[in-house]
Parts: sequence; C-alpha cells; structure tokens
Amino acid sequence: MEVAHQSLAQLSRALKSKQISAVELAQAHLDRIESHQDLNAFLDVRPEVTLAQAAAADARLAAQEAVTPLTGVPIAHKDIFVTRDFCSTAASKILRGYRSPFDATVVDNLARAGMVTLGKLNCDEFAMGSSNENSAFGNVLNPWDTGAVPGGSSGGSSAAVAARLAPVATATDTGGSIREPAAFTGITGTKPTYGRPSRWGMIAFASSLDTAGLMTRSAEDAALVFNHMLGFDPKDSTSVNRPREDYTRNLDLDVKGVRIGVPQEFFGKLLQPDVEAAVREALAEYQRLGAILVDISLPNAELGIPVYYVVAPAEASSNLSRFDGVRYGHRAAHYTDLADMIKKSRAEGFGAEPKRRILIGTYVLSHGYYDAYYIKAQKVRRIIADEFTRAFSRCDVIAGPVTMSVAFAFGEKAADPVAMYMADYYTVPGSLAGIPSMSIPCGFGVGPVNSKRPVGLQLIANYFDEARMLGIAHAYQRATDWHLRRPAGF
Repeated sequence: MEVAHQSLAQLSRALKSKQISAVELAQAHLDRIESHQDLNAFLDVRPEVTLAQAAAADARLAAQEAVTPLTGVPIAHKDIFVTRDFCSTAASKILRGYRSPFDATVVDNLARAGMVTLGKLNCDEFAMGSSNENSAFGNVLNPWDTGAVPGGSSGGSSAAVAARLAPVATATDTGGSIREPAAFTGITGTKPTYGRPSRWGMIAFASSLDTAGLMTRSAEDAALVFNHMLGFDPKDSTSVNRPREDYTRNLDLDVKGVRIGVPQEFFGKLLQPDVEAAVREALAEYQRLGAILVDISLPNAELGIPVYYVVAPAEASSNLSRFDGVRYGHRAAHYTDLADMIKKSRAEGFGAEPKRRILIGTYVLSHGYYDAYYIKAQKVRRIIADEFTRAFSRCDVIAGPVTMSVAFAFGEKAADPVAMYMADYYTVPGSLAGIPSMSIPCGFGVGPVNSKRPVGLQLIANYFDEARMLGIAHAYQRATDWHLRRPAGF
C-alpha cells in the first residue's frame, strides 16, 4: 500500500488489520524524509529512536495490550515541545543541541497512546513569526511552491504534513501559527480552546496565548488524535480541569440548520479577491448542505493586531529572560563579568525577531508605560472576547478567511515587520479570546506565473466546542476534495 498518501484513520485500520507493521510504516516515512531534505522541514531525525518506538508499538499490537487507534501511527513534533530522545531548540541558536530530561505532556500523552515519533520540526525562532523565515536553521519551503513561504511559526509542521512526510504533526498557535501555515500549505490545522492542551514542556513564548494543536490531512484525523492528546494536567497551572471527551462524536453531523456566522469585518479591502472568491464558494457549499449563513459583526476585531503586539511581546520579554547563559543554553566564550556574559550570550544566541519582541515587551512593561499600554491592551482583549461570546448567541460557528492572501514569496515582507504582523489579522482575535478555531483547505488562489497556492477557510467555535467545530469541518470535507489534493512531486 502507498502509505504516504493514506489518512491517519486509514493507517490506523491498516495497522490493526496487519496490512502493514509499525516498523514498515515508520521506515516508509523516514525514507520520504530523507528524500525531501530540501524542504528543511525537520531539524532532528534519529532513525534508531523512531524504529525502536515502532518495534515497541508492534509488540503492543501483537499482544493486544494497551492498544489505541493511534498505536503505531507516526507523528512529528514541532521543535517547541521538549523531548528526551531528540534535541529541543525552539529553532534558536541559544538552545542548539539542548536535550531535555523529560518529555512535554503533549508528547508524553501521544507516546502513551503508542504513536511513533519521526523527529522534530523546524519553526520560527521561539514560535515568533508568520513565515518561517525566522528560524536560526534556515527557511522551510512550501511544497506547493518552493518560492513561497509555508507560513509560521509552525511552517515545518505544515510542510511535513502537506508533503506527506508525516501523517500528523504537533504545532502551536499563539496568534495564528497553526491556522495560517495550514492555509498556506493546503492542510487542516486545528487550535483547541486555550487550557485544553497542556503547556507543560512547551517552550514558552506568550503564556496566556500559547496553545498546542495539530496539523493533519482532515478534521477526522485531528479528532482521533485529540482524544488522546488533550486532557487535564496538574503540572500546568493554566490547564482546564474538565472531563475527557470523545472528539469524534460529531463526525457524522448533519449541518442542515447549523448557523454559520459571517463577520462583515473579515471581508474588507485588505482581503485579496482570489482568497475571497474561494472562501465565498466554501460558504456557498455549506448553504448547499443546508447550513444557514448569518451576518454578524465583530467591530473591535480590527484592534486584535495592536493588542496582540503589546500582550505577546510583554509576555515574551518575561519568558525569554531565563535564557541567560547561566543555567542552560548558549554561553558566550569570552566575557569579563556576569553582566557581560549574559549580554553577550543573548546577543549571540537570539535572532533578530526575538530581540525585537523582547525590546517591545520590556518597553510596554516599564514604569510609566505599563498602565498606558499593557493594562489598556488587556482591557481591549476582554472587549474582543466578549464580542465573540455575544456573536455565538446568534450562530453556532463563525467562518471567514484565514489570511488576506495566498502564501507570499520569501523576502516579500521580511523588511517590514508591521506588514508581516498584519498577516495575522484574521487569526489574532480568536487567539486573544482563547477560543477554538481551525483552517480547512477550500480552494486555490493565484501566485506568480499563474502558480496555484492553497486558500484556507477559518472556522471559529465557542469555548470547549471543538467536537462540533470538527464535525462541521468534516461535513465540508465529506462533500469536497480540497483536503485530498497534494502538491506535485509529493
């Protein structure tokens, strides 16, 4: 069987019926990773570790002990989750070669379910970026068009799934870092409610925003993995103590009568015509399936970008202060005293974008500016969250674009940080509110020389309503084949 093009659900059935072994499945993906190193999606691959995990999964399957639908299925992890058996660098020179003494809870949960780790994935440094141009270890290429960015910060995760190097990959979303790269690479990217997944062992960027999620081929695959990935973690003070649930329970949902809110603010002059056309057609498909479109308004959503770029850098300046060359990470070779060592270690270890955000964050938290900027931003954040809550009294899910345009070219926005930050215009409001959201492929826009680049439809749900959101997404994917398309050559 051609395993690289099978969904996670199909691979699970193949393993259960012994059509293929976990070792054979892992080796097939390792071979593809080796053949497509030019994408630069992986930062650390250790075949001996992967194959040992696969052999253990085969033993579980043979004995029928502690078997789950995920046992033997390969997965790759964004290099923002710490792992014992692979390096954990957050794509930064300051953590080059770092090995954690423990696994992140998300990694551990999936390992306990029997998943097999293929390696660690490239990303923007400390998850700071919208294009994956900020990695200390080079750009990840978009499999659909190698001249285009794969999106960030989870660009390695999205490229790996889009290129069929892994059937599923973990990712993180702080302001859109799952949904945007998923849209740019034509796959399904899902961010659950903040607090649903544990942040324990996730290298922190902005603690009140960072949310672990998934890159998959389909909503069905995401639901299967969430069943084992999400859950209360007493080690994480922000983890929500709610009973475990079955995220697959709404996959047979009939969307007839489902109310889909369409925010007028998401269809303004910033949205490119080719992206709008694909999103409008996706909304029309939902209407053909029986859903009801409801016009709604999120008048303060446009404030999401300025609010986010106060709150997130403020938290980043605090979180990144631990990287001082004293306890772990890079230490400068030559220095005169402790202060000089810290200064030189950080100057050498951090890239331009972390430095920029540390400076912004330190400024907005400084005496005389804390009330004017940080406290004000938190107040507006609450206003944005309340607007979503009111909107969900009129609709079951909100839909709109993920990005203003299809994937842009490398270097196109690198010289203008504000233009790069604006790439998160449609994703940041939901992140500030902490609500679940996802991107599903819904068509193509036009790149240079008439090249096709994917477009994503964003679905946003109310707090803890992931299962219904996934069901609504799955209904669209049962009726269309955009999620089955793959880039030429892969």
